[in-house]
Amino acid sequence: MSGTQTTYNDKVVRQFAVMTVIWGIVGMLVGVIIAAQLVWPELNIGPWLHFGRLRPLHTNAVIFAFGGCALFATSYWCVQRTSHVRLWGGPLVPFTFWGWQIVILLAAITLPLGLTSGKEYAELEWPIDILITLVWVSYALVFFGTIAVRKVSHIYVANWFFGAFIIAVALLHIVNSMEVPVSLTKSYSMYSGVQDAMIQWWYGHNAVGFFLTAGFLGMMYYFVPKQAGRPVYSYRLSVVHFWALIFTYMWAGPHHLHYTALPDWTQSVGMVFSLILLAPSWGGMINGIMTLSGAWHKLRDDPILKFLITSLSFYGMSTFEGPMMSIKTVNALSHYTDWTVGHVHSGALGWVAMVSIGSIYYLLPKLFGKTEMYSTKLVTTHFWIATIGTVLYIASMWIAGVMQGLMWRAVNADGTLAYSFVESVKGSYPFWAIRWLGGVLFLSGMLLMAYNMFKTIAGGKTEDAPVMVPAGHHA
Repeated sequence: MSGTQTTYNDKVVRQFAVMTVIWGIVGMLVGVIIAAQLVWPELNIGPWLHFGRLRPLHTNAVIFAFGGCALFATSYWCVQRTSHVRLWGGPLVPFTFWGWQIVILLAAITLPLGLTSGKEYAELEWPIDILITLVWVSYALVFFGTIAVRKVSHIYVANWFFGAFIIAVALLHIVNSMEVPVSLTKSYSMYSGVQDAMIQWWYGHNAVGFFLTAGFLGMMYYFVPKQAGRPVYSYRLSVVHFWALIFTYMWAGPHHLHYTALPDWTQSVGMVFSLILLAPSWGGMINGIMTLSGAWHKLRDDPILKFLITSLSFYGMSTFEGPMMSIKTVNALSHYTDWTVGHVHSGALGWVAMVSIGSIYYLLPKLFGKTEMYSTKLVTTHFWIATIGTVLYIASMWIAGVMQGLMWRAVNADGTLAYSFVESVKGSYPFWAIRWLGGVLFLSGMLLMAYNMFKTIAGGKTEDAPVMVPAGHHA
C-alpha cells in the first residue's frame, strides 16, 4: 500500500524542531538583555524596550515559543512511533504549527507595546487567548486522535505524560483566562482580589507542573531509553510516578502566596502538597538516571546523553529546592528575593532547556536523513558552555537571594531596619553581573546549536519515514 497512510508525518516535526532552536535564541537573547538592564540601567530604552515590557516577552518566548515548539516536535514524533500510525487530523496538523507561530509573533508585538492582562505567564490579551485555545484544542484532537487509531494496544508511558500535559494546560488556560473584554486590546479578569490571585497561582504553578514538567517528562521517558539503548529502568515506577505527580501537582499553587491575604489554611495545603511532591519528582528522576544502568560508559562519548542525564540531575535539584522553599519559615526568607529567580532557572535552564536540547539533537539528524549531527564536537562544546552558564546563573542568584532576605529582615536594637532597600540593591549588583554572564554563555551555546543545525540540514533529505507496523498487524 502506498501514499499518505504508509509514512509518518515528519514534516511538522521538522518545522517545530527547527523553530525550537530559533525561538530559543530569541527568548534567551531577550533574557540576556533584561539581565543586562539590571547591571546597566541605561539600557532601559524608551517606553517599549524597558525591563517591565521585555520581561513578560522573555518568559513567554522561552516557555511557550522555545519550550512549546520542543513539546510539539517531540510529542508528535513520539506518539507516531509508539502508536505505529501516521498523525491523525489532516489539516489540523499544519494548523497547530502555523497557529502557534502566529500566537508567538502576536506576543512579540503586543507585549512590548504594553498590551497585557497583567497575569504572570498569561499576559496575552483576549483575542490571542482565543487563538491559543483553538490551536490547543486542535493539538489535543491530533494527539488523542493518533492514540485512538494506534496499531498497538499498549499506550507507552511518555504518551501518558504528554496527554496529561495537553489536558491540564487546556483546563488551566481556559479557567485562568476568563476575562471581560472592554476593547479589542483590553480586558479585565473575571475574578477579583484574593480569588484572582489564587486562580492565577493555581495556573502559574501548574504551568510549571504540566507545561514545564509533565510534558518534558514525556520527552525524558522516550528519549533517554532511546539514546541509551536501554529499556526504561522501572516501568512500574513510571506508572506510579505519573499518577502521584499529576494528582499532587494540582494542589501546590498556594505556596506562591505565603504571608498574603490568602487564608492561612489554603497556604498550608499548598505547602503540604509541595512537600509531598518531592517523592514522585525524585521517583521520576531516579527512573530516568537508572535507565543508564549497565550503559554508564556511554556518557563518556555521547554528548546527547550528557544533556539528557544532566537535565535529570537539575530536575532532581529543582524538585528538592521547590518543596523546601514552600515551607513557610524558609519562604519568609526567600520570597521576593533572587533566590526564587535562581530556583526557576535551575528548572528552566538546567532541566527544561537541557532535556529539550538533547531531544532536538537526537531528532535533527533523523529528520534530515543524516546519521548524526554535522559536528559531535560542537554538541559536546555546547553541553559544557550550557552547564557552566547554568551553574553561574543559579549560584549567583542563590547568594544574592539569601543576602537580600537577610538584609531585609535585619533590625537594629531599637527595632528599626538595619539596611535601606537601596543597600540591598547595591549588594546584589555583582551577582547580577555574574547572572548576566551565565545567560550570555547559555545563549552562546544556542547559537552554536543553530550553526550545527543548519550545517546538518544542508544537503539533507526530507523524506518521511515509513510507518513501522508491529508483528502480526497489517498496514
